[in-house]
Amino acid sequence: MLDSLIQTLAIAALPVIFAITLHEAAHGYAARHFGDPTAWLAGRISLNPIRHIDLWGTIVIPIVILLFSGGGMMFGYAKPVPVDFSRLKKPKQDMLWVAAAGPLANLAMAVGWAALVKLAWLLPGNAFTVPMTEMGKIGILVNCVLMVLNLIPLPPLDGGRIMVSLLPGRLAWKFSRIEPWGFPILLLLLFTGILGTVMHPLVSLATLIVEGFFGLY
Repeated sequence: MLDSLIQTLAIAALPVIFAITLHEAAHGYAARHFGDPTAWLAGRISLNPIRHIDLWGTIVIPIVILLFSGGGMMFGYAKPVPVDFSRLKKPKQDMLWVAAAGPLANLAMAVGWAALVKLAWLLPGNAFTVPMTEMGKIGILVNCVLMVLNLIPLPPLDGGRIMVSLLPGRLAWKFSRIEPWGFPILLLLLFTGILGTVMHPLVSLATLIVEGFFGLY
């Protein structure tokens, strides 16, 4: 059992770290594109995962949850990229694209990992075939989970930011006031099982679409 979990951690480490950290980098890239250089000035617009890793959120918490769930659950976060929405060219409209950049990055990575699995299947069998396949499958799953999770319309998740961008001014302001309670609400939903119930069919659908595109059945 312990050997199996250690093996899972070893294979999952790279997909999980990149899924979490490049999600944040994407927000920084989008923010700079739309006029806010805050993340760039802080050195956070980088594909180097080390710049985005949070000791607890990216390493400790995912490992603990993975161990206690027997490898069946994963949750984590990176250091949030600083974004000053007031510096965007059109703050309310551009907020949508800055927020959406993270989930879109996860979608792109899920597709990339699916391509890796397909490549592993097409190449002649060797010592790397199984590890590449398992790493790719974990990469697909982790990125689909993070994409769906972050699209939940609850501030400060990306879905919440997107909702603030789309709602009329006064209603958007009222909705944004939920933000200080967003993370406690998310943890409550996680540990009561409600979050899993809501996310499971959506993650399954996203995974099915990505894998189906490459014929990974």
